[in-house]
Amino acid sequence: MGEDVARHEFTREDRTRYRTKVRRCLDVFARMLREARFDFERPMTGLEIEINLIDEQGDPAMKNHEALQVIDDPDFVTELGQWNIEINVAPRRLAGGGITAFEETVRRSLNSAEEKAREVGAHMVINGILPTLRSKHIAPDLLSSNPRYALLNEQVLAARGEDLQISIDGVERLHLTASSIVPEAACTSTQLHLQVSPEQFPAYWNAAQAIAGVQVAVGANSPFFLGKELWRETRIALFQQATDTRGDELKAQGVRPRVWFGERWINSIFDLFEENVRYFPALLPICDEEDPLTVLDKGDTPTLSELKLHNGTIYRWNRPVYDVVRDRPHLRVENRVLPAGPTIVDTLANAALYFGLVRALAEDERPLWSQMSFQAAEENFNAASRNGMDAQMYWPGVGTVPVIELVLRRLLPLAHEGLIRWGVDSAERDRLLGVIEQRCLAGVNGASWQAREFHRHYDHTHLDRADALRTMLRSYVELMHANEPVHTWPLT
Repeated sequence: MGEDVARHEFTREDRTRYRTKVRRCLDVFARMLREARFDFERPMTGLEIEINLIDEQGDPAMKNHEALQVIDDPDFVTELGQWNIEINVAPRRLAGGGITAFEETVRRSLNSAEEKAREVGAHMVINGILPTLRSKHIAPDLLSSNPRYALLNEQVLAARGEDLQISIDGVERLHLTASSIVPEAACTSTQLHLQVSPEQFPAYWNAAQAIAGVQVAVGANSPFFLGKELWRETRIALFQQATDTRGDELKAQGVRPRVWFGERWINSIFDLFEENVRYFPALLPICDEEDPLTVLDKGDTPTLSELKLHNGTIYRWNRPVYDVVRDRPHLRVENRVLPAGPTIVDTLANAALYFGLVRALAEDERPLWSQMSFQAAEENFNAASRNGMDAQMYWPGVGTVPVIELVLRRLLPLAHEGLIRWGVDSAERDRLLGVIEQRCLAGVNGASWQAREFHRHYDHTHLDRADALRTMLRSYVELMHANEPVHTWPLT
């Protein structure tokens, strides 16, 4: 969905033509896989972070258009809600100080953007869900002005045929009816990209699925939505429900949701693209003029734009990506499970854990997914979303154990091994995985800190709920800018 789109009405003929074209793209993609046409000799990694904008009081600032104008940096782009923007960080290799370079680049860019955004009364905060959002902030007219968001909103609601129903039972309960997909804009994430070869892709995707629950448990940072304390990573449930094109009848029939964990381990990247075409009708049936087969026969690289657009409207937590850079096609795993924040150092520590674990597990002689059911991986993911660092998880050879114990005893050594294979030096490994270790020992991540800080104000002072959340957020923002890991943050 990163491309601008302008069409606002679709005919039956449009949908028929699109279905034909996307299947033609799928056939061409299969041929490209057979003919080994992909770039993977120097695999790159990438990073995207979604950002919230707030005003001086800590409330959402509906100023992404004005903020982007003064920031004037092509790395910063719009996101779904008027209080969202996103930074896309240039890809790089992990070896030779790559993780530290990511950290330095993001800090430098965000500090510069923060200084400029102040001119229009906006300040940046990186967290999974802005805790000061209220019902009035999720109105349909607060979508970003880019036409693609209005079009996506129209098509999701048209496919559903009724308002969205959001129901989350956690520490407290929330039941909400929404007439637009704007609640999705509350979900701000960190997305990690990893370029792999076609042959490697199944192992890396399976590994990413297997550790998704661990990532969420350790990195949770979204405990509040609309003033309610819900799941430790409420963003998972909210995103699933805020884009659900299925009514109750389609759910009962077993129709898959567009925000999807999946249902099986894979043997090829083709499995995922083929499932997307087979299971999901088009939301945005927009065709271009390229004939991918003709392009391929000429020895050139097709864009496969219809297949890419379709793939971009299916929100797997680990998404397959086909892309073309300098006329060379490549494949990526896009890891989408993590929230934004709390700090850049925490973000890069989460990234180090991910990149290290997937490398170690993908290259294991006995694959983890041969010892673990896919359903167990999904249950771990759901338990982590609800309970964060208090989650219990199943792991082969260990059984069901607290996630903190699993990380400290079993997974951190694996992550170190994986980072060594990436060429990450010992100082980077020790510093960033040390953040994960200390976070687990302290039992504190972004979600638990936010909840504790909120309750110190709400339970023990005269502040009402809204003011307690604002006070907590102001402390969060100050500590976020200091870039000290969240497990070291004091409770004021």
